[in-house]
Amino acid sequence: MKDTLVGAFKALIPSRVRQGIGGIDWLLFFSAVLIALAGLVTMNSFVEEQSYFFERQLLWIGISIVLFFIVSLIDFRFLRKTGVIVSIFVVACVVLLLLFVVGQVSKGAQSWFNLGAFSIQPSDPAKLVIILVLAKYFTRRHVEIAHVRHIIVSALYAFIMFVLILLQPDFGGAIVVFLLWFGMVMVSGISKKHLIAVLLLGAVSFSGLWLYVFQDYQKQRIITFINPLADVRGAGYNAYQSMIAVGSGQLLGKGVGYGTQSKLRFLPEYQTDFIFSAFAEEWGFIGVVLLFVLFGILIWRILRIALHGATNFEILFGVGLTVLFMTHFTINIGMNIGLLPVTGITVPFMSYGGSHLLTEFFGLGILMGMRRYGRLTHKDLLLS
Repeated sequence: MKDTLVGAFKALIPSRVRQGIGGIDWLLFFSAVLIALAGLVTMNSFVEEQSYFFERQLLWIGISIVLFFIVSLIDFRFLRKTGVIVSIFVVACVVLLLLFVVGQVSKGAQSWFNLGAFSIQPSDPAKLVIILVLAKYFTRRHVEIAHVRHIIVSALYAFIMFVLILLQPDFGGAIVVFLLWFGMVMVSGISKKHLIAVLLLGAVSFSGLWLYVFQDYQKQRIITFINPLADVRGAGYNAYQSMIAVGSGQLLGKGVGYGTQSKLRFLPEYQTDFIFSAFAEEWGFIGVVLLFVLFGILIWRILRIALHGATNFEILFGVGLTVLFMTHFTINIGMNIGLLPVTGITVPFMSYGGSHLLTEFFGLGILMGMRRYGRLTHKDLLLS
């Protein structure tokens, strides 16, 4: 009887859907969801009666999870085609250009499309696009990858995205694009001597600009950006309050809803840039350790899946996704504890916002789709 019921239930579900669900890495999925819920609970603790951010983020989490499962059913082998990747790259660049025509200006940056009930930030999905482009480029030229021209050509793709995002201006997003290129170059097999030469050339160029081109006020802006605590009452105020919030959490935290720095609004942008500080204040060192463990599991599972990719394209995509999440996580934590400049970079899955949340679950969905046709072992895994 039991077997009959199970068979009937399976018959109601299309075979493609059953195969897709069977290909899900549930440990990875639940790690991402728990990180998202940690941010959700932190947002809900600030307003007693009703939380706008909580309700909106709850909706975005639900939509993102549905998107994740839908995308995981797709066979992404079509992305190996050069024409497809080039088309995606061109469309992404056109969308970024449209921002300068019809984009909404918010906090001095023209980075959003206002669609009435919600807004979209195209720079988030553009990061996935550059991962796909670089994965495809390095896959095609894997045999001759040590040639210096591949550093230059791959850098050109990233540079186009970098400039389009930087001009919005979105300095944090531009930094992420650069680090994505740098991280994927490091694992692609490109000659490290050539890479060092290119980086030294960039350093020399910046030194020349600093000495002979930048004005005094421009230098001061850069100094303040790099070391915001030099101006605690001005540009460094946010970073200073963030450090107080993190430190005041101590071992066990103040409890959900009892974070004074965040609840009394001394801590600005608590739902986005400084969600980690708000979480640390209320959950303490123990909560922070658990958060780090969840991120560690997430990265471990992504790399594990990537290393079993069917081809180098799938492997490099997984590596790029790892670089994306680690870059966001590291920079955000660094700026929350005063070690890095405040750049407006979010915590993956945790910070408020639909654009980055949809992009992150979409990226994981692509990885799950690739996992369905991956290998148990990858015999031509030659990344260095």
